[in-house]
Amino acid sequence: MSQSVIEVRGIGKRYRIGEREPYMALRDVLANALRTPFRRCPRRPTEHVWAVRDVSFDVCQGEVVGLIGRNGAGKSTLLKLLSRITRPTEGYAEVRGRVGSLLEVGTGFHPELTGRENVYLSGAILGMKRLEIARKFDEIVAFAGVERFIDTALKHYSSGMQMRLAFAVAAHLEPEILLIDEVLAVGDLEFQKKCLGKMEEVSHAGRTIIFVSHNATAVTRLCGRCILLRSGIVDRDGPANEIIGAYIRSGLHTSACREWDLKDAPGDDIVRLRCVRVRSAEGNIAEAFDIRNPIAVDVAFEVLEGGQMLVPNLHFFNDEGTNLFISIDTDPIWRRRERPSGRYVSTVFIPGNFLAEGTIVVGAAITTLAPMSVRLEERDAIAFQVVDSMDGDSARGDYAGLLPGAVRPLLRWETSYEPDCPADNVFVEPRPQKELHGP
Repeated sequence: MSQSVIEVRGIGKRYRIGEREPYMALRDVLANALRTPFRRCPRRPTEHVWAVRDVSFDVCQGEVVGLIGRNGAGKSTLLKLLSRITRPTEGYAEVRGRVGSLLEVGTGFHPELTGRENVYLSGAILGMKRLEIARKFDEIVAFAGVERFIDTALKHYSSGMQMRLAFAVAAHLEPEILLIDEVLAVGDLEFQKKCLGKMEEVSHAGRTIIFVSHNATAVTRLCGRCILLRSGIVDRDGPANEIIGAYIRSGLHTSACREWDLKDAPGDDIVRLRCVRVRSAEGNIAEAFDIRNPIAVDVAFEVLEGGQMLVPNLHFFNDEGTNLFISIDTDPIWRRRERPSGRYVSTVFIPGNFLAEGTIVVGAAITTLAPMSVRLEERDAIAFQVVDSMDGDSARGDYAGLLPGAVRPLLRWETSYEPDCPADNVFVEPRPQKELHGP
């Protein structure tokens, strides 16, 4: 078992609401102490709030841990406690190793200094030697993509340029422990790819990362483990795909299986929805699925009044609310036929390597034909997670960065090779596979 490099035991941070805590020198403390006996009016009672309370966990060397939760859940406060930026009110945290932190845009930067000067300033604050900064300077600037503006004052940089430069300095610190807070929130798509690639490079080098982000796909891809904070306490701690799936479903108030009593079920006097569930090919209800495996979605409904041509249909959405596709029941047994009263279960099968990774939300509906009418509709019926594990054949291949798209089919490719092909020939006639040889 790997050695624990971060130990957190019962840590908590309490703040006063509506009152600032100014910096106080020794003379201020002495002056306040002398004035206290002569105060006539007692101080107004202050209200306190716990940003983090009774949090305990361990992180082993080389582990990549995602930290997720709603805004105000205490994620940033916890990272500040681990970075020694603020002191805990209770408990303690032991961090063993060199720490690199990127908690806010431009932390340690001065707007009047140039980008070059800020690289040295920020690097020194993070603990880098001057010779180390000089040796990595060109690599840092190239990673940030600000070569043309490196001698321009930082106040003329956009927030995205500042973020790129700040992340470049922190990432090239070569820390044993890297704490990152919402680094993907500001950068553009190209920068996000660089960040993800750099974090994967750092993790593969055996370093430890705690990564805070609202990007569920990025957390699932980078982190093997995830901690969910809720109102300042640890709500869940476990495999990333399970924790993120539970977190997203809690916001949608849905799960991988939903059932309704007949009296409360969506529908009308003709038909009512009784159950929607997602399961594996083996029949097991699951919250998360490997991208390569097929998925089955069941719709159970009860026909109360026979004589209608009822058609179940499912609507699939991603976590951004985009309608990926709609699937309509085309089973020839019941196509264009009136259904007698009774209980029905219709199943749609989704092949592996079709859906893209991320959260999939499924809505269920049943319509009638002749005349066309929507008898029932449940928009957010169930939700599940698709995970690209990157340890087998998927459409990702060997690419580790952000791979956008609504679907991710694994398509067939063929490559022809001709070592002595004339320069003016653009295409090469395919050869039989047995005659192909590598260069």
